[in-house]
Amino acid sequence: MNEWPERQRRLLYGRRKGPKLSAHQQALRDTLLPKLLLHLEKDRDPRSYFAEPVDDVWLEVGYGSGEHLLWQAQANPSVGLIGAEPYISGTAKLLSKLEREPVPNIRLYEDDARDIIEALPPQSVGRFFILFPDPWHKTRHHKRRFVQTGMLDSLARILKAGAEFRFASDDAGYLAYALERLMAHPAFAWTAQGPSDWKSRPAGWPATRYEAKELHGSPAFLRFVRTDKLTP
Repeated sequence: MNEWPERQRRLLYGRRKGPKLSAHQQALRDTLLPKLLLHLEKDRDPRSYFAEPVDDVWLEVGYGSGEHLLWQAQANPSVGLIGAEPYISGTAKLLSKLEREPVPNIRLYEDDARDIIEALPPQSVGRFFILFPDPWHKTRHHKRRFVQTGMLDSLARILKAGAEFRFASDDAGYLAYALERLMAHPAFAWTAQGPSDWKSRPAGWPATRYEAKELHGSPAFLRFVRTDKLTP
């Protein structure tokens, strides 16, 4: 059954605007952001979105203030990082970091991440991140959670065989919800061998300020790989 009816198309994220931007933040939006914005083209090789050659492309949905996205871009200069984040104040914070520490391998998208996923060609992404997404606690809002069977079908299409899916949450309810769907999906296999594999931070997975707050509980770190099985 399709878990993503069209009438819910624009309801996966909350507010777009936060506090009023400072004059400097607005100036960065006017000058720096246009150089980093992703201009989608259907079925375009995502490696071609970057000014300098990259060997692979990774996608992060909901990058918040961009700490993780920036760290991954700096640590992996041969990889292109695409980030989707509708919250304007979060992007403003990332632009301030990029002004001080410019990197050529980041592209940003300020609208619905599903636009990117739908435009990407098959097997074109080497890693996917969704870290501490809004848990949408109320049962009637669970349909707004990003990890759904229909979304996993879409991600299975764009991820390469062996690509990694990284999910983190400090909300036990959303964690169980996501695990149920990921473990039931034939295109994804959990890499964990024991509790330490999801209770401890894996290598190459930097901490963020949001995570440190532990607003809902202790964080869990899930790593799945894209199998070579076809989706249903």
